[in-house]
Amino acid sequence: MKYFLGIDVGSSKTHALIVDETGTCIGFGRSSGGNHQGVGYDGLTNVLLESFMRAHEMSGVDVADITGAGFGVAGCDFPSDRDPHLQAIAALGLSCPVEVVNDGMNGLLAGATRGVGVNVTAGSSNNCRGRGQRGQEGRIVGNGVTFGEFGGALEIMERGLQMVNYAWIKRIPPTSLTQIYLEATGAKNEIDLMEGLSNGQYHLFPYLAIEVINAARNGDNAACGVLQWAGEELGWLAVSVARQIEMENDEVEIIQSGSVFEAGELITRPMRELVLKHCPQAKLIRLDGPPVVGAVILGMEQVDFDGYAVREDIVRTAKEIVK
Repeated sequence: MKYFLGIDVGSSKTHALIVDETGTCIGFGRSSGGNHQGVGYDGLTNVLLESFMRAHEMSGVDVADITGAGFGVAGCDFPSDRDPHLQAIAALGLSCPVEVVNDGMNGLLAGATRGVGVNVTAGSSNNCRGRGQRGQEGRIVGNGVTFGEFGGALEIMERGLQMVNYAWIKRIPPTSLTQIYLEATGAKNEIDLMEGLSNGQYHLFPYLAIEVINAARNGDNAACGVLQWAGEELGWLAVSVARQIEMENDEVEIIQSGSVFEAGELITRPMRELVLKHCPQAKLIRLDGPPVVGAVILGMEQVDFDGYAVREDIVRTAKEIVK
């Protein structure tokens, strides 16, 4: 029996999964976020070890019996990141072939028919990665606002703040977002909010995106505008990467992964409309299953094992143990 390991390392959580050759998930482990930009490489090593050991203990599989392993890691952004990430992975004591990629690839490998197409991730921030029919790779920078890449919770939160300011300076009509941001910070009024944010007294966090989404569901015009903007920005990420992998005129599969897509049509409608304008044959697919499945399939690819032949079983059994 062959066994495969996949580890999905995000900025807020880490999932490890051990799967046998039939596609049955037999081991799962969880840990906290391991993006080295936030926790350092020692922190990354720790979450890899913690999540792997939990999956290893549940599975009962000897480390030496793991056939291939894949790692999709937040913060593994550039070629210079590869070696230090492989050094962190070496702490697991694996003797099998391994591969490490950015975690933006996890959703693509988990959700696209044969791992070809584009994955747009909208979680705490955003990312987008793609793989073409001839193996071409496409990507964005993946570092958010600095490079004009928007659509995740952080960017939605920041755009919501801009609407609060616009309402305060009377650029737009009043918005329910004002009270949401005042309550989130404890600010007394708008000028206190702006002063406190400017001097570091108050702080905002990506979870506020949930409140922006709720305000949009309740019909607040400013909040609806924020989600319209975010959806279009996510659409542009998909279009850009589809062009890079030369699939903008093909029936390219565009996977939507990450918690922001739980907003539903408020996000997906503007994204879909923009994508179809530029990639008219695109198929937008909401990821159905945990992204760590993609890391497992990456591990299978390292030994030329066809993970797509058993992907449905991996997804089905993963849903039972990945909590």
